[in-house]
Amino acid sequence: MKKAFTFALLAATLFGAGNRAHAQNKIGHIALSDIILAMPEAKKADTALQQFRDALYQAAQDKSAAFDDAVQKFYKDSSTLTPAVKEVRRQTLQKQMQEMQGEEQRIQQELQKKQEEYSAPIQKKALDAVQAVAKENGYAYVLVKEALLVAPPSDDIAPLVKKKLGLK
Repeated sequence: MKKAFTFALLAATLFGAGNRAHAQNKIGHIALSDIILAMPEAKKADTALQQFRDALYQAAQDKSAAFDDAVQKFYKDSSTLTPAVKEVRRQTLQKQMQEMQGEEQRIQQELQKKQEEYSAPIQKKALDAVQAVAKENGYAYVLVKEALLVAPPSDDIAPLVKKKLGLK
């Protein structure tokens, strides 16, 4: 009888501990991209990035126009130039043309670098808010909704994170 009572007490203790452990493992999910897009910092960064892109493309167009003018001038003046001067100008034009051919790739690299520069603090702020909300509300796991195909039942913590960030 004493053994049965001890076994029952042990089983009840383990069952209770199991329920407490399960209760601590709250799972939440969030569409992080939606949070980031709703942040005013993201809108400002997008505007700044657009202006930067426009400035880069304008500079490229100016270079292209200058190159076209140099080519036209070369053809116009070629009849009066000595062969040595023609060769030097031709080499200069070829060098400019090679530089312009890599311009699109250079612009894309600069845009990517600037985008990372703008987005890093915004992403950090969003992730910090998610971590703070998870800690305050007892979530053991927060999953990114966009990456899930199948997931266990979980709470959408987006409203809590938006509130933490002061978003509507």
